[in-house]
Amino acid sequence: MDLGISGKRALVLAASRGLGLGIAKALAAEGAHVLICGRTEEKLKANCAEITAAGGTAHYVVADLADAHFVDTMVTAVSDKLGGIDILVNNTGGPTPGTAEDMNAEKLYSFFQSMVVRVITLTNALLPQMKSQGFGRILTVASSGVIEPIGNLALSNTLRGALVGWNKTLSTEVAGFGITANLLLPGRIHTDRIDELDGANAKRQGKSLEEVRTASVKTIPAGRLGTVDEFAAAGAFLCSTPASYITGTMLRVDGGAAKSL
Repeated sequence: MDLGISGKRALVLAASRGLGLGIAKALAAEGAHVLICGRTEEKLKANCAEITAAGGTAHYVVADLADAHFVDTMVTAVSDKLGGIDILVNNTGGPTPGTAEDMNAEKLYSFFQSMVVRVITLTNALLPQMKSQGFGRILTVASSGVIEPIGNLALSNTLRGALVGWNKTLSTEVAGFGITANLLLPGRIHTDRIDELDGANAKRQGKSLEEVRTASVKTIPAGRLGTVDEFAAAGAFLCSTPASYITGTMLRVDGGAAKSL
């Protein structure tokens, strides 16, 4: 299938590794010109080199979602390096594990800024151009925790949940401009983040990493962890021209793990 995004300009947040990088590679493979951001220049350079070597076009900008100037930095980078925007992939790092009782005002405020405020304000800053050109794709990576809260990830469940109401509201407001807004929900996709979370759970439960991983996989009907490439392919499709009538949705990529309808 031709996704119809060759030559489109895409900004992918938090693309130093993992899911963000996977989506950036998938978009570049379809001919999109990608701009990736992250905190580590060495990783970003290497990622761009890999994308370029595979025949794609990639640029990078060093930026931290926790920085108060993040939105201004990204708007300037989009203009300077891409000359405009067609596709925005909102992706953020996950917060520290913990229970609901572990949350306090300092943690809530800090992660709310980087995971919610920056996503919304950057999207709003880039929307005018999408509206003027009559095309836009806004894809926000959240978590399966917005469907079924994940144990020991109370901060993530809480803050990513806020993006659900925002995305649905936004999608109805911009649909008439040829802009779609969707959430992509990863289940157990094998990334460094999953390894870190499994390690934290193993320590908390007094078990080995292998024991925790085996128990987790048993809850997945597909019988395995998902791959970044599988997740990224779903993301690329939601950013495509054929997906123009899909908006305001939440797509789970979880191997059937969620038990809700």
